[in-house]
Amino acid sequence: MAIGLNNISAPAGATHRKKRVGRGPGSGRGKTSARGNKGQKSRSGYSAKRGFEGGQMPLHRRLPKRGFTNIFKRQWAEVNLGDLEALFEAGSAITPESLCDQGLVRHSRIGSVVILGEGEISKVLNVSAHRFSAKAKEKIEAAGGQAQII
Repeated sequence: MAIGLNNISAPAGATHRKKRVGRGPGSGRGKTSARGNKGQKSRSGYSAKRGFEGGQMPLHRRLPKRGFTNIFKRQWAEVNLGDLEALFEAGSAITPESLCDQGLVRHSRIGSVVILGEGEISKVLNVSAHRFSAKAKEKIEAAGGQAQII
């Protein structure tokens, strides 16, 4: 028999019947419908607030606040020299846009690219970025390339 969309079914034991609660004592889940006795949790529509501890001061309010978040901090897209060596040919001009095309930098971080000195470089590359580490600039120029700050 050929397999088609009309005769596909789940393997044995993969699906279960829905539990019907509150349908009499013979079902095993009658009367309280497996919710226990009385109280807020036994009522329909119950949902606790996140972090609610029954009226006790919740943990996130008992602990002191510390530090702050600097909203002006600049997030840098870091690219290592080893990645440039692997993906680009000798003599090519490397810009944040070309790094984005190669998948090394996200489009949202294209305005803040920093080149770091991890890895070796043997090709002549002309790299344009917003920042260079001292080691990266030294290695690029030692290989005969240029490190240009945008």
